[in-house]
Amino acid sequence: MRQKSINKLWQTDDELFQIIKRELYTAVVGDIMDKLGYLHQFLPPQIKPLRQDMFVVGRAMTVLEADVFSEDGNNNFLLKKPFGLMLEALDDLKENEVYICAGASPSYALWGELMSTRAMKLGAAGAVVDGYSRDTNGILELNFPTFSYGRYAQDQAPRGKVIDFRVPLKIKGVLVNSGDIVVGDSDGVCIVPREIEEEVFARAIEKARGEKVVQKKIEEGMSAKEAFEKYGIM
Repeated sequence: MRQKSINKLWQTDDELFQIIKRELYTAVVGDIMDKLGYLHQFLPPQIKPLRQDMFVVGRAMTVLEADVFSEDGNNNFLLKKPFGLMLEALDDLKENEVYICAGASPSYALWGELMSTRAMKLGAAGAVVDGYSRDTNGILELNFPTFSYGRYAQDQAPRGKVIDFRVPLKIKGVLVNSGDIVVGDSDGVCIVPREIEEEVFARAIEKARGEKVVQKKIEEGMSAKEAFEKYGIM
């Protein structure tokens, strides 16, 4: 997926995501959104990478899950399918997209190794689920960026169904729309709304580069107070 940008630092999503991977991290992105008045853009801290060094950046492909308690005696054809629309959602992933799933109780796994394998084949960037993941060893071997509550093998098939995808989600008060940019690292996962993405990342890149200057000055002996007064960064 590519998007033209008027920003001189990047022209396409690919270029932007490469800069983010090289230079940015969730703390600096979150700081900029705070300054712009977007104060609730981090997903809950329970959502963590399966491995400490995993990093994800891409556009959200939102997936809505719901708990089910029986596959019999209902009038909804989706509930008769083993996973609801999960396979369709998975197959709809595009390059540089992040599968981001929410809506279910966190009592079963929403992501696994075979899903990771298919997502990688489609060029997806990673998975972020408001619940658990499983097949941990297989996912780690694939090195597919996966963010979840942790490791839990209980399957979603008889317990939850995907009921829609590419629809707005709310995760603990954070609104996520398909196409928003997802950035995740060992400090958390934040959501950058599409309408502010250029300003957020332009300012985040400037701040991250400035922080390197400040760090060097502090290492050379400048006080924290003096550094903040001179550079406005701390």
